Amino acid sequence: MPDELISRVTGVIAKTQHLPSESVTIDSTFEELKIDSLDGINILFALEGEFDLDIPDDAARTIRSVREMVDGIEKLLAAKQSA
Repeated sequence: MPDELISRVTGVIAKTQHLPSESVTIDSTFEELKIDSLDGINILFALEGEFDLDIPDDAARTIRSVREMVDGIEKLLAAKQSA
């Protein structure tokens, strides 16, 4: 997974949650970052805007970590490019 993608995702999460950017890493879980379901929705909206994507609700419900979020966005971006 590209460093730029990781940096953009962690940056959006940090900004949305008002966290220091260095506290959000690829290995952070939402539980560690104290992100609840409402926070998760706000993060999804912010990421959709950042990457100009539609993140499916069913996929979003299963995401529990920054790594899973980055993986999911990477797949959506790849699908968008091939379309």
